[in-house]
Amino acid sequence: MILFPFADYWWFYLAFTAFVLVLLALDLGVFHKKAHEVSFKESVTWTTVWISLALVFNVLFYFYASSQFGAEQGKVLALEFLTGFVVEKSLAIDNIFIFAVVFAYFGIPKIYQHRILFWGILGALIFRAIFIAMGSVLMRYEWVVMFFGGLLILTGIKMFFAGTEQTDLDKNLIIRLLRKIFRIHPKIEGQRFFIRKDGLLYVTPLFVTLVFLEFSDIIFAVDSVPAIFALTKEPLIVFTSNIFAILGLRSMYFMLAGVMDRFAYIKYGLASVLVFVGAKMVYLNELFGGKFPIGWSLVIIATLIGSSILASFIMDAKKRKSALRVATQSFGAQGRIK
Repeated sequence: MILFPFADYWWFYLAFTAFVLVLLALDLGVFHKKAHEVSFKESVTWTTVWISLALVFNVLFYFYASSQFGAEQGKVLALEFLTGFVVEKSLAIDNIFIFAVVFAYFGIPKIYQHRILFWGILGALIFRAIFIAMGSVLMRYEWVVMFFGGLLILTGIKMFFAGTEQTDLDKNLIIRLLRKIFRIHPKIEGQRFFIRKDGLLYVTPLFVTLVFLEFSDIIFAVDSVPAIFALTKEPLIVFTSNIFAILGLRSMYFMLAGVMDRFAYIKYGLASVLVFVGAKMVYLNELFGGKFPIGWSLVIIATLIGSSILASFIMDAKKRKSALRVATQSFGAQGRIK
């Protein structure tokens, strides 16, 4: 049974959506009105702000749910939100790698990247809302749950054994379709998405980048939305945790853009999370009487992601130490030769 049916809580969805739109309006209209290159300090600040907002919401949600359904149920619902937020935030790291590749491919200067990501995130919010609405209906059928559970397991296994070669966007179907559909101007014209030249309307590389990122997010949503439905049956929790995770995606990108090459093992953590969540949908939930304990889920997911990040930094430190040792020995050898 759903505790927050849309028919009774439509006002909550409306108020939450209005709140998010106000935040986005302040973001673009006040704090980022002028195009500029986002610094590491600024990105850390905004990442902290978005995560803090999600945690404050979670606390308020806990008290509200406790007042409606009791303290024990309120605790479970709050844990479901937190776990969903952690999962979505973790899976978003894959999006960040895509951002970096696409921006480099189209040669988008850092000064314009925030604008593209802003409109990209706005589009992602709309598409995620559609996916969640569809999921809230489809996930009631056991065969659908099994199908997406199996899909998550296969995706996780594929990610685990995938290579690290660079993606060739010239061969990408979306890029080729965009070139056939739109009249693309070869140069970036400031922060504009469209320009008119000789009476003809052209789209700029910024617009092509935006469309590609939107399609990429739709593809990622096929994994991430069912993954959260494996943790909770409440569409309201799926919706709010998804939105909060996406809102902080831009700042997290600028924060991690310079150190993404150090996350060598993060894909194994993400792959393990997908396999675990898929296993919940296919088998583990039924094994535990219909629902795998949400507290255990949070611990397992946090451990998988945390250990992969820790392993990445340990290996990166060893590589840097080894490179420094080689450089020092080489410098010493050159000194002796002289």
